[in-house]
Amino acid sequence: MKKIITTALLTSILSLNIMPVLADSPQPKQFKSMVIKNKNTDSDKFAYINLNWWDNFNDDLLNSYIEKAVLNNYDLKMATINVEEYYQQTRAQFANQLPSVTGGFGPSLLKMPGMTKTQSGFGLPMIVQYEADIFLKNHDKTKSVKKLYEGSKMDERAAYIAIASAVGTGYFNIIKLDKMISLQEDIVKTRQNIYDLMLLRNKEGLTSTADTIIANKALVQGQTDLIELKKQREQLLHQFCVLVGESPENSSSIERNSLDSLNYQLSIPQQIPSEIIVNRPDYVKAELMVEKAGIDVKVARKEFLPSINIIGGGLFNAGDIGSLFTTKNMLLGVAGGLMAPLFQGGSLKANLRLKKAAYERVLQNYYKTNLTAIQEVNDALVASRLDKEKMSQTEKQYELEKADYKYNEQKYNQGTISKLDLIQYQENLLAIEKLVAQQKVECMTDAISLYKASGSKPYDYVN
Repeated sequence: MKKIITTALLTSILSLNIMPVLADSPQPKQFKSMVIKNKNTDSDKFAYINLNWWDNFNDDLLNSYIEKAVLNNYDLKMATINVEEYYQQTRAQFANQLPSVTGGFGPSLLKMPGMTKTQSGFGLPMIVQYEADIFLKNHDKTKSVKKLYEGSKMDERAAYIAIASAVGTGYFNIIKLDKMISLQEDIVKTRQNIYDLMLLRNKEGLTSTADTIIANKALVQGQTDLIELKKQREQLLHQFCVLVGESPENSSSIERNSLDSLNYQLSIPQQIPSEIIVNRPDYVKAELMVEKAGIDVKVARKEFLPSINIIGGGLFNAGDIGSLFTTKNMLLGVAGGLMAPLFQGGSLKANLRLKKAAYERVLQNYYKTNLTAIQEVNDALVASRLDKEKMSQTEKQYELEKADYKYNEQKYNQGTISKLDLIQYQENLLAIEKLVAQQKVECMTDAISLYKASGSKPYDYVN
């Protein structure tokens, strides 16, 4: 009687699952073959952004900022953590393919009615459970979750490319604003001179009051434009600091080269094969999601099949701890069972149809991603080529404007035109120079757009 009651008490202890936690325990060999180890080193991160491509701009400061963003940007840190989460989900799902072992230890005290002494006992129960995966259902579930993990790696890579592109674009736009602010300051000085001359001519009756007012309006507008440009630069500097992982309070310490000193060497190809999109992380992820959806359909079909469960139990039970592990105090048992779904209210069929519909949706998204990727590459290529042609024409216009200004400067020295006329020609030259600066940076940001659209390797399929 004592053994029966003690056995019942100890068996109830199994509801308290005591699972050992082994630090740095080795992974099973099967797991190593199924799940990629999540070791994301700094070299892998720099490989994401193809750092060698940025050398085309010949700007060490730009390269240093991109490296800083790769190491310090918080969006990138979150993307890496997201990969780790999916990696652990894959490991957790893989655990379903392995046997589970639950064990416990329980001392007990028992006093039966009519007995004068209290009896003590010790028990060590253990249960082993395993689902025989003969239909590979759990195996397919692990493959499905692994596709999510691989997709998160593509999201991480896309984030690195996007941040590197944002750093490059922001850097060049700040340099552009430096140049445009400098030119705008010259324009304001020029308009101030025009307005001052207009006032003098108006007092002498040589210029109407209406023309003087127009000159004053132009001066005020130039001052307003200068303030707007300075505001844009400050905001861009704040955003740039966040991109590289610094406080916006350090915006004044952001070093950069001048626009005139930049000497980038980027040849724009006339055409790029459509195969370049296979390098884009969003395309690769869309492909992985199609594969995952196909696996999910297979799993949904296998839910109709029976499951085979094997359960083994062991119990060491003794009145004193010294004889706990003797064979006479040991109980062992093994059982197996086959369970098949007989009636689920149509949930299994609904789940299968749901997975098929999800597969079709993911497939359509894959087709859309394919077309969108080709469109973005073509858009970036066209913008790069035509903006370069436009800049070439604007540079010709600037050279003509500069030659015209020199010609008018000679006329002023000869006394054939007034100083007011010469200053107005000078303002026209500054306006064209602003346009050249703007279009030069447009060409560089177009190159970055092509870099991003092609998955950081725009010339791998051309050169």
